[in-house]
Amino acid sequence: MSTWSLEGKKALITGGSKGIGLAIVEEFVHLGAEVVIVARNERDLSGTIQMLQQRGFKVEGIAGDIAEGSFRTKLVSQVQTSFGKLDILVNNVGTNVRKKLIEYSEEEYRKLFESNLFSLTEMARLCYPMLKKSGKASMINIASVAGSVDVQSGPPYGMTKAAIIQLTKHLAVEWALDNIRVNAVSPWYIETPLTQPVLSNPERLKKIIDRTPMQRVGQPEEIASLVAYLAMDKASYISGQNINVDGGMMANGL
Repeated sequence: MSTWSLEGKKALITGGSKGIGLAIVEEFVHLGAEVVIVARNERDLSGTIQMLQQRGFKVEGIAGDIAEGSFRTKLVSQVQTSFGKLDILVNNVGTNVRKKLIEYSEEEYRKLFESNLFSLTEMARLCYPMLKKSGKASMINIASVAGSVDVQSGPPYGMTKAAIIQLTKHLAVEWALDNIRVNAVSPWYIETPLTQPVLSNPERLKKIIDRTPMQRVGQPEEIASLVAYLAMDKASYISGQNINVDGGMMANGL
């Protein structure tokens, strides 16, 4: 069996029915992983599951909002029943409301923290026993370059992503002796339903392209390939890292 593989690995991927999440799911199943997909939209999730199962892949789905505590408990219990252990956890759920700080209501920015940060933290805590049981587990958190620099996506979003990057570092240290590696992946603008409102604005798109040395936005598959590598045993000495996937944007000083 090739070591460039996820054969036999059991994975849980949140936000997996479209965009970056769907690309990660497809990458994982093609590499041999068994996957449980979580998504809020039941119709999108059902369509994804049906499409992948028809192609012979081992997938199941659970519809619900990861930001709700009762759903998280139910989800983890179901994964425990299905898998018993967990080799890979990909925390991909995230949302945004783009505006200036003074324009947010307290309810809006608290909701962003609940969706983007607190739910991820709780998923890590709840899944820890199953990850430890794996004996060789990997958790990958989808952060953002907005967690490192201002990209005019709204302060609360950047704050949640910065916290995810820092949580990644803490857990990489805390869980190292349990053989759980923890890494973050930080995309720049990727062509997904979430970024479509921004990328459809010609003026905004030009600013993004001008800032990117590779002169284009990224594709979901370009995030998925890195996530898959970090989940492999091939990446066994990589932990505590935040890797930007940005077409060179973060290296661009002009």
